[in-house]
Amino acid sequence: MKRFILKVVFVVVLLGAFFIWACSWTYSEGTRAGQLIKISKKGVILKTYEGELNLGGLRTGAANDGLEGNLWEFSILDEDVLKQLEASEGKRVKLSYKERFKSMPWQGDTNYFVVAVDVIE
Repeated sequence: MKRFILKVVFVVVLLGAFFIWACSWTYSEGTRAGQLIKISKKGVILKTYEGELNLGGLRTGAANDGLEGNLWEFSILDEDVLKQLEASEGKRVKLSYKERFKSMPWQGDTNYFVVAVDVIE
């Protein structure tokens, strides 16, 4: 019985480690440009840095209840990128990002992680 329990625990730990490792894979990467409208620190226990970029234009709401702004939400892991974004708030920027399959709760609310910032003059 002890061997069976040890095997089950080993498999669960192994699968958990694989899941966390697989979640760090980059699914896609690219750039998005727009006006940086928000940077915030969010979370009750696990605090993460989140931002919003206004891509311009309008889109229909999720429930077809009208038009809404075309906003893109992203997360920030790197302190240097955070400082650049805070200095660029309210300006037009081009953000380079990496999208992951799944973000862990301590990384951010979104699967998009900004890795570089360029201010558009």
